[in-house]
Amino acid sequence: MNQLRETVGCAADVLGGCLIGAYLHGSSVLGGLRPASDVDILLVSRKPMDERARRALLDGLLRISGSGGRGRPVELTVVVQSEVRPWRYPPTCDFLYGEWLRAAYEAGTIPRAQPMPDLALLISMTLTGDRPLTGPRPAQVLDPVPYSDLVRASVAGIPELLDDLEDDTRNVLLTFARIWTTLSTGRIMPKDTAAAWALAQLPPEHRAVLEHARHLYLNCRYGEEGWSERLWTRVRPHVGHVLAEIERLSSGAD
Repeated sequence: MNQLRETVGCAADVLGGCLIGAYLHGSSVLGGLRPASDVDILLVSRKPMDERARRALLDGLLRISGSGGRGRPVELTVVVQSEVRPWRYPPTCDFLYGEWLRAAYEAGTIPRAQPMPDLALLISMTLTGDRPLTGPRPAQVLDPVPYSDLVRASVAGIPELLDDLEDDTRNVLLTFARIWTTLSTGRIMPKDTAAAWALAQLPPEHRAVLEHARHLYLNCRYGEEGWSERLWTRVRPHVGHVLAEIERLSSGAD
């Protein structure tokens, strides 16, 4: 894929000898890209990026990442190896790019290092996927994440997901289904597979909204997404049921 080569080439130009490896994760390695999937890439670096490098990498990603005629959205995360190996929680992300942040970045914001609990899930997906784009295999540069920290990271993201429920309904519902699945099985599954697992556990009255979210994920871009009033009235009761299951499981993992 030209976009992948361009992204890795840009990162290599910016980071130079500090780049240890670049790795695919997310939909690309878990179950295949869907119509609205991002291309998810993790970079492992030897040291934190300086201001020049941050601006150069950001400029490159603003050009490469996109949708429609500009190709798929790119989500790129940079970690400093010494911040995640040996593993500790919460991990620190040195640089994050995603299309949901484009407006802020175009307005002058520069990605900064910050704690990012979600890195626990991202690193686990990277190790499971085992798809280096450059550099050694991920198991040679990253430590496995304990199950207890997968639980902590999953639960930590729930308040932000609830804030996004109305504007990003499909992804929030699918992410809650994946959290439930991960806490129940210890595995991070593709969103559609996690939804299928969750559907088999749900009582009939809570299935319709997740079935619709799964259908949208498999078949539709975001601009094609639609929710009927009948389905929308069932969204929050469904979420309440799933969150109660997540709470039960996470309490048991403490």
